[in-house]
Amino acid sequence: MFLTAFVFIMSYFILFFMASIRLKNNSIVDFGWGLGFVLTNFYLIIIKGNISIGVGIVTLCITLWGGRLFLHIFKRNWGKPEDFRYATWRKEWGKWVIPRSFFQVFMLQGIIMFIIMLPVISIYQYETEPIGILMGTGICIWIIGFYFEVVGDYQLSQFKKNSLNKGKIMSTGLWRYTRHPNYFGEATMWWGLFIVGSSYGNPMWTIISPISITLLLLFVSGVPMLEKEMKHKDGYEEYAHKTALFVPFPPKKND
Repeated sequence: MFLTAFVFIMSYFILFFMASIRLKNNSIVDFGWGLGFVLTNFYLIIIKGNISIGVGIVTLCITLWGGRLFLHIFKRNWGKPEDFRYATWRKEWGKWVIPRSFFQVFMLQGIIMFIIMLPVISIYQYETEPIGILMGTGICIWIIGFYFEVVGDYQLSQFKKNSLNKGKIMSTGLWRYTRHPNYFGEATMWWGLFIVGSSYGNPMWTIISPISITLLLLFVSGVPMLEKEMKHKDGYEEYAHKTALFVPFPPKKND
């Protein structure tokens, strides 16, 4: 099952890579992220041939998260030029842009997706139903994460729509308790799915999934990039002093 999922995911990103060459735009890899989880999960259902209650619940979670993320990114990025990150790499890589894009953008995304999906892929090996308490705990944690990601993204988009907020820091709603509620939510959802997988008897090594997404968001692709952007905005130092970086916590009182 793991090899089957790996081949499917890598083939999926090869298709996106081929489209990126034609469009000369590596940003389309972002469109493939959330959708890839959804399609991989449905592919595994087809391979398995039946759906248990637990698999149905996991499928609902993956579809809600991945589908919403795809629509959110599509609405935000469709019709726009290549994202500045990929455009910068395109200039830096020069004549090597095609092979480096293949390995460092598309294949790397595929490998990361495979690692993050390990707890989900693993449950398709079992015929038994999961343990109820662990399943319930995992789903509750997933719901908390989904709430933080969806509401955090919505609050930020509404804030940005107001031209009076240009150059300002979002510090209300969930953003009052954490500087990155959407990233916290995404990591939390995968911790929840890891626990759901554990209810089936998944091996402990599948914990690499939530650990990986948490570390990526905290130190690589999520928090550092947004913090760098926020530092140039008015009120950042005060906001950073008062507000937790990642895990939500009541804001500090003024000294």
